[in-house]
Amino acid sequence: MGKVKRVIEILDTTLRDGEQTQGVSFSRSEKLNIAKMLLNEVGIDRIEVASARVSQGEKESVTSIMQWAKLRGFLNKVEVLGFVDHKASVDWIVSTGAKIMNLLTKGSEKHLKFQLRKDIKTHISEIKETIDYAKEKGVIVNIYLEDWSNGYRDSKDYVMEITRALCNMNVNRIMLPDTLGILTPHTTYTYVKDMVNSFPDMGFDFHAHNDYGLATANSLYAIEAGAVAIHVTVNSLGERTGNASLGEIAANIHDNTEYKTHIVERKIVSASKLVETFSGKRVAANTPIVGQDVFTQTSGIHADGDKKANLYANPLLPERFGRKRTYALGKLSGKASLDQNLIELGIELTEENKKKVLQEIIQLGDKKESITIEDLPFIIADVLEIGEGSLVKITDCIITSGKGILPTASFVLQYGEQKIKESASGNGGYDAFMNALKKACSRIKLSMPELIDYEVRIPPGGKTSALVETLIIWSAKDKVFKTIGVDSDQIIAAIKASERMLNIIAREQ
Repeated sequence: MGKVKRVIEILDTTLRDGEQTQGVSFSRSEKLNIAKMLLNEVGIDRIEVASARVSQGEKESVTSIMQWAKLRGFLNKVEVLGFVDHKASVDWIVSTGAKIMNLLTKGSEKHLKFQLRKDIKTHISEIKETIDYAKEKGVIVNIYLEDWSNGYRDSKDYVMEITRALCNMNVNRIMLPDTLGILTPHTTYTYVKDMVNSFPDMGFDFHAHNDYGLATANSLYAIEAGAVAIHVTVNSLGERTGNASLGEIAANIHDNTEYKTHIVERKIVSASKLVETFSGKRVAANTPIVGQDVFTQTSGIHADGDKKANLYANPLLPERFGRKRTYALGKLSGKASLDQNLIELGIELTEENKKKVLQEIIQLGDKKESITIEDLPFIIADVLEIGEGSLVKITDCIITSGKGILPTASFVLQYGEQKIKESASGNGGYDAFMNALKKACSRIKLSMPELIDYEVRIPPGGKTSALVETLIIWSAKDKVFKTIGVDSDQIIAAIKASERMLNIIAREQ
C-alpha cells in the first residue's frame, strides 16, 4: 500500500484580507455569493469573512453568511477576525451567529511597545481576558500573531514567551503571518520548523504576503516545516502586492509536495472570474492557472512538438482546471499552429491554401494585430476569395455623436440577398449602433447574443492615430466566444467586431 497523503487545510481570506486591496469593497450579496462558491464548489476548508466591529454593513454581511452556513452545516468553516478588546469583538461576532474568532495579537515586540505601548505581561493578561469571555460565549478562538515574521527575527524570545502563554490558554490554532512579506523560503522553513518543534501539540497556520513575489514558495516551505494550514486569497487579492494565490497553492501542493488538499481544481477558474467581476480587479493574462493566455502555445515549434508527442506539456494540463489548450495565431505561428486551429474549427484546406493562409497570419502578426480562432474563417475567406466569412456585411455606416447631441447610428445590413437600412439613437455611438442592429436582426430573424464584456486596447505609447483593438465577449446558447475588430476609430473597430459576431451567429443558424 502507498503512503496516505496528509491533507493540508486551506483557509481563504478573500472576504477579509483580500478586501484590503486598494479599491475593493464587496457588497453583502457579493460576499454571500463568494462564500457560497468557495465552500460549496471549490472545496475550501475554512473561510475568513470579515473583521469585527468594522461597520453595520459588514455585520449584516456576516450575518447573512452565517445564516446560510448554518443551514448547510458550515458554521465551523466560517471565521471572523477579532481584537483584544475583552467583550466588544466577541459580542459583535456572537450577534452575527459566528462561532469562530481569529484573535489578532501582537507577534512582534516592536508592535507591542510602539503601537500599543504596553508590556508583554499586560498584553497576555488582556488576551486571556478576551479568550475567557469568548469561551463563556461558546466561541472557538484561533490566534493571529501579527507581524510574526519580523517578531521572530527581531525578538525570538518574545515570540516564544507569548506562544507558551497562548498554548496554556488552550487556543484552537495559532496563525503565523508574514504580515509584511519579508520572508524567504529558507527563513520560512527555519522559523516555522522552530515553532512546530517547540510546541508540538499546537497546530500552526501560515499566512503569506507577496511583497517579494515569494508567497507561494514560502507557503510550500511552511508546509514542509510542519504547518497544517495555508492561507490564500482568490486572484492573490490583498494589501500591497496581495496574498498567496488559491490557484498556485492548490496546484503546487498537488504536484510538488507529498500532501493533498480538498480543493476542486476545475472550480478554481470559476471562482477567479466571480471575484474578478465583483472586485473590478482584472487578472493579468499570464497569471498562473487562471490567466487568459496560460494555456496558449504561441510558438509554432511548440505546436509541432505537441502534435507529434505532447512534448511541450507539463503536469498543469488545462483539462484539470476546466480549460483547454489553444494555439495562438500570429507572426510566430507555424503550420502546426494553423493545423491545430483548423482541427478545432473542423475546416480542411489543401497544403497550398494552408501556405497562403499562414502567410497572411504572419503578415497580420507583424502589424501586432491579435488573431483569434474566430478570426480564422475571415482570413481564409479573404485569402481564398470565398464568401464563407461574409454572410453578413455592414455598409454605409454613419455614426453621429458630440457634446450636447443625441448620438445616432444608421447603416445598411446585407444578409444574403436582403439589404436592410436601419437607424437608432442611444447613450453613445456604439450603443446607438447596437440599438439599430437589434432592430435589423429582428427583421431578418437573426438571434442576437448577449454582450458580456467589452475591452479596448491601444499599443503602449500609442498616439491619437494608433490602431485601436476592440475585443468583445459574447454569450449565446451556453457558448461564450469573442470577436475582435481593429481600426484607427474606436467605434468602427467595435462595429467590425460586431460584424464578425453576426457572421459567427449566421453560420450556426
